[in-house]
Amino acid sequence: MAKKVVATLKTGKGKEFSKVIKMIKSPTSGGYTFREEVVHNDHIKDFLKEK
Repeated sequence: MAKKVVATLKTGKGKEFSKVIKMIKSPTSGGYTFREEVVHNDHIKDFLKEK
């Protein structure tokens, strides 16, 4: 099942999107959390600049 989804994303409109993972440090505990999102390739830098 997963192979079919991956193959679909590699063709057509799926090539225009990427999964971006951002590491965010917590100001209170000092630990890190991760934020994942599927973003259009044109908006990757905007996603990484957000706080």
